[in-house]
Amino acid sequence: MISNITLTISKFLAAIGRFTLSNIEKLGVISIFIARAVKHCFLPPFYPRLILRQFLRIGYFSLPVVGLTAIFSGAVLALQSYSGFSRFNAESTIATVVVLSITRELGPVLAGLMVAGRVGASMAAEIATMRVTEQIDALKTLSTNPFKYLVAPRIIAAVFSLPLLVLVADIIGVMGGYLVSVHSLGFSPGPYINSTIKFLEIVDVVSGLVKAAFFGFIIAIMGCYFGYNSNRGAEGVGIATTNAVVSSSIMILLLNYVITGWFFS
Repeated sequence: MISNITLTISKFLAAIGRFTLSNIEKLGVISIFIARAVKHCFLPPFYPRLILRQFLRIGYFSLPVVGLTAIFSGAVLALQSYSGFSRFNAESTIATVVVLSITRELGPVLAGLMVAGRVGASMAAEIATMRVTEQIDALKTLSTNPFKYLVAPRIIAAVFSLPLLVLVADIIGVMGGYLVSVHSLGFSPGPYINSTIKFLEIVDVVSGLVKAAFFGFIIAIMGCYFGYNSNRGAEGVGIATTNAVVSSSIMILLLNYVITGWFFS
């Protein structure tokens, strides 16, 4: 009886050890990948045409989905705020709540999640397909560094395009709240705009843009990492795509909390 209990405990501890070592190994591999990717973002040669192409794919072509998400988020936020604040006769604070919520949190987080679902999956699938079809090996044969050619342009483009996307999302989201408040809830346009401008500070916008830059880095690095290290076959491409989107989304939410603590603790 005692030997069976000892054996069970040994198996349990061994499983914990294998799990811990496996995760430490994965963390080390990801850290080395990130270090190599960041290094190649600053070292020549650069590929301006590839960076511009990725900038268009990540930024410009994501405008519709980010814009729709922002305007409906601002509209719903205004409606829900009115529904709650009217119980305390605090309807005059709706403009402040909308603009601060959009610029600080909803704008960067929702834009990051939308881009992670759209662009992160695309990056992972594209690079994983190149891995499966041995195009990455062909780049090495042609003396082209895959990190320099595939990873660095995507990271650079994502880091610079996400803040611009978030800035547009902030404007559209605030506009959505304004349209609902003025045309549906009966607010006066002048006082609403004055309240929006009065309580909005530069740090509110800057914090959202800083978050967006970090989110862009996370989306690009996760998409490239899981695509670059995908397994062979169609199943490997699907797993890489799923892992890229899930890990990017989790990291965005975690990093959002950390950066918010930096700015507003």
